Amino acid sequence: MNYPIIDLHCDVLSRFESKKLNFLDSVELDANLENLRIGHVKVQAFAIFISPNIPKQEKIKSALRQIYYFNEYVIRPENNVIHIKKWSQIEQLKENEIGAFITIEGVDFFEGDIKKWHLFKDFGVLNIGLTWNFSNEAADGVGEDLARGVTSFGREIIQLNNAHKIFTDVSHLSERSFWDVIEHANHVIATHSNAKALCDHRRNLSDAQIQAMIRKNAPIHIVYNPPFIKQNGVVNIKDLLHHVEHICSLGGKELVGLGSDFDGISEKVCGLETAAQQQNLINEMLKLYPEEDVKGFAYQNFLNHCPK
Repeated sequence: MNYPIIDLHCDVLSRFESKKLNFLDSVELDANLENLRIGHVKVQAFAIFISPNIPKQEKIKSALRQIYYFNEYVIRPENNVIHIKKWSQIEQLKENEIGAFITIEGVDFFEGDIKKWHLFKDFGVLNIGLTWNFSNEAADGVGEDLARGVTSFGREIIQLNNAHKIFTDVSHLSERSFWDVIEHANHVIATHSNAKALCDHRRNLSDAQIQAMIRKNAPIHIVYNPPFIKQNGVVNIKDLLHHVEHICSLGGKELVGLGSDFDGISEKVCGLETAAQQQNLINEMLKLYPEEDVKGFAYQNFLNHCPK
């Protein structure tokens, strides 16, 4: 049996920045349309990610180009990919349709200008991570902690997210920024993070952070990036599932979801190399968990926690 998948993170859009690729079936894209269909991905989040290597004045241009790629390549009518602009649209998708929505992975390109939040909200953004790894006008990231946490500009973004049912993503935040988001945000999510207790990587969440997410009723979506799963050796699906089990052991079973990070990772989990292999993960889950739990991990937990 194949279960529909809701995947909260991929970097397809930023891949178009460096090379013209065919979204339909390019073998260079992990999450091309063909692979999404083979893997029974029902809803895919597409992140706007801006390379930290490009000049500051070019960042907004890159963000706008990625909106163009989303509109021109992903949600073309013939693709049967529907632009999700409201959470309620997910449950209205027809059998042959895939839902797609836009997220932001770092608001560097806002440059402290809240009008850009409004602009990208109108483009349909439904999830915002204040930082990638480095600090910016909104917050400190895991790779550059200036001991500020979330700034006044970042809190302004969070307030708007709260008012407009947009998730605030903690996956790339410094620890102080994380706790500030927990305090101020109504709709919190970790779109692609694992458990630090099992793999001591700065991008993973400590048990204290996971427990705070659980108290907040905030979804935690596991990521398929091997360095975030196990520190050494070949990584397989069972290794990834240890993170699911750990989150469940802390009380987060009803919050676990999936956030592949396809097209943003260079290493792969064996048997989970592209979106076409998503059902391999489901099949391994079914060996360990009741069917209802697996349905939760695949899609239902996220639907239960979408801002209403």
